[in-house]
Amino acid sequence: MKRVSYLGLLGLIGCARFQDPDIVIDLRVISMSSSVPDQVVDVDLTNPPAATTLLGQLLPNDVCALMADPFNARGLHWEMTLCETEDYERCDGSPIQAVIGSGTIDDPDTTVPEPPMCATVDPDGNLLGILLDTLKGDALHGLGGLDYAVQLRVGGVGGDPTLDLYASKTIKVSPRIPTQLRANSNPYLDHIDASVDGAAAVPLPLGRCVDQTAPLVMGPSLKTRLTPVEPPGVREVYVLPTIDGSYETFTESLTYQWSAGSGSFSSGDTGGPRDLAGNPAELFTDFKSPSASDLNGMMTDIPIWIVQRDERLGAHWYESCIRVMP
Repeated sequence: MKRVSYLGLLGLIGCARFQDPDIVIDLRVISMSSSVPDQVVDVDLTNPPAATTLLGQLLPNDVCALMADPFNARGLHWEMTLCETEDYERCDGSPIQAVIGSGTIDDPDTTVPEPPMCATVDPDGNLLGILLDTLKGDALHGLGGLDYAVQLRVGGVGGDPTLDLYASKTIKVSPRIPTQLRANSNPYLDHIDASVDGAAAVPLPLGRCVDQTAPLVMGPSLKTRLTPVEPPGVREVYVLPTIDGSYETFTESLTYQWSAGSGSFSSGDTGGPRDLAGNPAELFTDFKSPSASDLNGMMTDIPIWIVQRDERLGAHWYESCIRVMP
């Protein structure tokens, strides 16, 4: 059961001159991810295989969306479409496209268990047609990989379809050039440390507010430092081909997107590459809870969304909840 005074918080936010992009007050696509962020196929340049042979090396790929609609108790309708990415803002402009999934889900914030919004990209003729058409216009003839997209359209059940949201997930297929090239895996975390008002850090309980019986508790107008704790090896070492026929080795940089139903963050995006001096980017953010006057004397459960990404199309998300006591 929700304990969030959403209406009061929404009214307060509506009085602000500019909406904080890290605070979710309406329908939003928080993130999209795929079970296989990219795929690598073996190619003999001296004896190029048939396209169908290359297609046989690809795996089915599950694409899912993380949705938030905290101020509306309603179901959502959705549709995912497979299409090209080059020069097209939406799949409507792609010459080859195919709907790979559609349906409705109940309220994503309160339904138990949490309803999935997923579709599968099968290695079939639709995907082959998109890759071949993309290859025609690729100046590198596919040596740098070929991208395709899965577009999401989502909106409220019974709502105005012109208000539907669009989002997309890009996925890459690359030849194994150089031979050291390996497919990317989605990143992941060990846990997230939470330190309330400078106290000793404890693991942040994960799960939606509706799923948690004992979320992290803090008072109004306090700060909680949230720090991702990465396990060893999560930052993969990878190679990329160079124009001289060799390759260069890199280590992944991970970034973190922070969103909440109320309050504020010191930074909504953390992590990234090292600075010019070689110092690692800071991963933490400070979440500040609403003031006592904003809570109207009510205990408030605030949803938290964390999205972890690498620079090679990998993504992993986490959901949590912070309970603010007046």
